[in-house]
Amino acid sequence: MTVSPVSPASPGTKAANAAGPRTPAATVPLSILDLSPISSGSTAAQALHNTVDLARRAEAAGYARYWLAEHHLTTGVAGVSPALVIQLVAAATSHIRVGAGAVQLGHRTPLSVVEEFGLLDALFPGRIDLGLGRTGFRKPAANGAAPAAPAAPPAPRRTEPRYTPEGLLIPAPFDFTQLLGSPLLARYTQLVQYPGAELPDYRDQLDQILGLLRGDYRTPEGLEAHAVPGEGADLQVWVLGSSGGASAKAAGALGLPFAANYHVSPAAVIEAVDAYRKAFVPSAVLDEPHVLVSADVVVADDDATARHLASPYALWVHSIRSGRGAIPFPTPEEAAAHPWTAQERALVEDRVRTQFAGAPDTVVERLRTLQQATGADELLVTTITHDHQDRIRSNDLLAEAWRRSA
Repeated sequence: MTVSPVSPASPGTKAANAAGPRTPAATVPLSILDLSPISSGSTAAQALHNTVDLARRAEAAGYARYWLAEHHLTTGVAGVSPALVIQLVAAATSHIRVGAGAVQLGHRTPLSVVEEFGLLDALFPGRIDLGLGRTGFRKPAANGAAPAAPAAPPAPRRTEPRYTPEGLLIPAPFDFTQLLGSPLLARYTQLVQYPGAELPDYRDQLDQILGLLRGDYRTPEGLEAHAVPGEGADLQVWVLGSSGGASAKAAGALGLPFAANYHVSPAAVIEAVDAYRKAFVPSAVLDEPHVLVSADVVVADDDATARHLASPYALWVHSIRSGRGAIPFPTPEEAAAHPWTAQERALVEDRVRTQFAGAPDTVVERLRTLQQATGADELLVTTITHDHQDRIRSNDLLAEAWRRSA
């Protein structure tokens, strides 16, 4: 494997200054995560055309990376295959790095991932990021399976929000066990994964992917396997995680860069980056830890306009948290017509309170706080509004304000 530098501004070298807390805020690059959202009244085809257009404009605005997410069985997101959408975006741009944020390994083999991204690297050499994530849903044990060993008593769940010394809101953790009985989970396990399939160990999958990329992969019996294309591909390999668990620890132990999801799991972002740094071992890729942190943002000319454009976000998050899957992104008027209950508002409070919506300087200040609290070396922003032009405007305003603040 030929390893690209992690810093998008330093081709051909390791990230020698990648320790999170020591990265000056003024040098932190901004990148974009795009889900290819489908707006109410629109289509998946239009959402993909919007993604390509937004990527072109992001490149012109100076963003460092453009990552594509993977979601399945939703009516409101068209980004179901990062590799295919990466090809569309990379072909429409010239130099911005394009990648997956993230490939879900629970329903792919390491070989299929390496071959797909080897193809992308062959077409767009030196521009492709391979972000690797664990599948969010886990199948329950099959009937007749041996019961798991009793787990240690869990630590008491924090029930109140807190603030870091820098002023970053860390909300109380969301209880994802609420989703275990949802129809979406049942459909997901039936359609996305093979019947009876067992999820492999995540660290084993990472080791196999890295071995195939390097060209030194061996089966347990000692047999060689070579991925062509894929072997020797000039990829940046990232691990994405939402907690301080297996993903963060594996990224650190392998000496890979780590992306932490403040926009998905804001309660665990500090835990995630701390676990990664504690587990970090220097590698051929990095001398020191390198952290990217995501945030959900909406920027407009003034705070009131931004809050108006962002107002459908709560209803959209509610569709996910209630187990239905992401709905087409509503208009502000459609969202305002929803009759909220106190229970529904509590379901989305952590995500709504940690969305950064405001005028350019307002959002820049909050992003600086996020960077200082996490020691992030890079920041990744994701923006969803009903109107495509509002997303373009948000990205442009933020890029300009970020440059001015440096």
